[in-house]
Amino acid sequence: MKSAEIRKKFLDFFAKRGHTVVPSSSLIPDDPSVLLTTAGMQQFKPYYTGNTDPLSTIHPNFGRPLGSKNAATVQKSFRTSDIDEVGDATHLTFFEMLGNFSFGYKPGEPVSPKSGYFKEKAIEYAHEFITGEMGLKISYVTIFEGDQKIGVPKDEDSKKIWSKLGVAKIIEQGIEDVFWGPTGSAGPCGPTTEIYCTNFAGEDVEIWNIVFNEFYYPGSREELLSGSSDKKLERLKTPGVDTGMGLERLVMIAQNTKNIFETDLFAPFFLLIPENVPERERRIIVDHLRGVAFLLADGVRPSNKEAGYILRRLMRRVLAYEQLYTFERRIIDALLHDIAHEYGQFYPEVMKAADVIREEWSHERERFATSLERGMKALATTRAKGAIDAKIAFTIYQSFGMPFEIIKDLGGEAARSLSYDAFSEEFKKHQEISRAGIEKKFGGHGLLLDTGELKARDEKELEKVTRFHTATHLLQAALRKVLGSEVQQMGSDISVERTRFDFSFSRKLMPDEVRAVEKAVNNAIERDLQQKKEEMPYEEAVQAGALHFFKEKYPDRVSVYSFIDKDGSVFSRELCGGPHVTHTKTIGKFTILKEEASSAGVRRIRASIEP
Repeated sequence: MKSAEIRKKFLDFFAKRGHTVVPSSSLIPDDPSVLLTTAGMQQFKPYYTGNTDPLSTIHPNFGRPLGSKNAATVQKSFRTSDIDEVGDATHLTFFEMLGNFSFGYKPGEPVSPKSGYFKEKAIEYAHEFITGEMGLKISYVTIFEGDQKIGVPKDEDSKKIWSKLGVAKIIEQGIEDVFWGPTGSAGPCGPTTEIYCTNFAGEDVEIWNIVFNEFYYPGSREELLSGSSDKKLERLKTPGVDTGMGLERLVMIAQNTKNIFETDLFAPFFLLIPENVPERERRIIVDHLRGVAFLLADGVRPSNKEAGYILRRLMRRVLAYEQLYTFERRIIDALLHDIAHEYGQFYPEVMKAADVIREEWSHERERFATSLERGMKALATTRAKGAIDAKIAFTIYQSFGMPFEIIKDLGGEAARSLSYDAFSEEFKKHQEISRAGIEKKFGGHGLLLDTGELKARDEKELEKVTRFHTATHLLQAALRKVLGSEVQQMGSDISVERTRFDFSFSRKLMPDEVRAVEKAVNNAIERDLQQKKEEMPYEEAVQAGALHFFKEKYPDRVSVYSFIDKDGSVFSRELCGGPHVTHTKTIGKFTILKEEASSAGVRRIRASIEP
């Protein structure tokens, strides 16, 4: 059974059982507490707390309410913690997660799309899909053995359900193995039950994790497991189900291969890689290029911070292998082409971004070419002198842009004891030293001197960028009023001369649309809207409809700035930390200078203001 068939079979199975099939959300999550999307449940996180209703609230990724308390997805996912492990038989950066979800089931209610379901139906569905639809045998399952420290008893219900279905081998495990903690800094959590199947090599592999969200924890998984915090588990009023099954592992079992790299998700790409490249590096190249294609398609661009830094690490590691094993540039180009077209059949955004993927790859190759050659020579010289520690590794990175993984790979025995944690510490030290020299913050927004979104050297410049910054709030609101809710902020840059605002939109704006947006901003300025600032929890602000930049990381408690008309209507409401004008007439006349493409699916507006 091909991987494409398995994706379809999974979604069809749950659609027939009252689940709304929801497209994968972006790898750039709406949740600011995490860098990248790591699980299918992240886009559904607000539903589990009971504060957001799936039957009536518009889902931002879906464009309408789910209309059901049950959903199913195939979610593109990315885990940065595994980058250093890629190359063995199991680890990946980019992967796909099959998931079915149910929100807000009230015990005793009959199971239906409007009421949801809990343990019994979740386990029955999983058992039916694996043994019936897929025709596979379950080796064993795990359940939570209970933990007095957190006050959660053994999951006897799951044990009884599995036994009733005829699964003989049921293993009890502890909190570190089968209790799913919050995704991010806080969230729903609860005991899990896992399904194991046997692969071609005779190894038992966990393929499906079924989480029963019965609790809410106001902290991280690490805090929960360590017991280092006085925060307590709170029982959710309505429990929910959150499941995740790795597509790559399921395909491995279904196609009866020894590892994930022998499946049709990877094997065809290996045929393009020269035979002189070792197996480990072949796996790294294909894994990293899949991740590169998906990150670029979702709007990430190579840089030296956050998701852009992750992307650059992947790109430069592959570029180093390209040079080390001296294979032609067309090989990587062909791989990226094939990845975009193969995955584009299910993820159309990847196909649409095929040209952008190729262009960004070419740009990064050119940027890195000279320093790569010099860096590899410097690394060889350094290796000959003795051990490469974190300080030396960071110096090589800083001087030549060589990612940690390349330093570790090519450092050989000299870099054997080099760890990424130690390297990261050197990175942080450098950032702190740099920041101390240039940073001058205003509120929580991060007004930086000559860097960041806002740039101002003195009080006079600060007054100008404050007007520009407020005008940018009005611009986003005007764009959404004219073009619709498809518009989402993708980035901004403000100086004393102009504002630059990037936003998601699928086509070029018509001249009359540009004029309508400009007019809407100037009308708001002329009406002298008044600023209103409120402090509230992040989740509450999002539910209240406050716009926010999905790439930004927000604290648990945030500032919400609204600009309100005389009749009390809200023109603009956003999460932000300032600075803003107190009333809009002080902004001046707003003029759109240019509307252009920024990248695939992203438009850019440059604008000025006059006193």
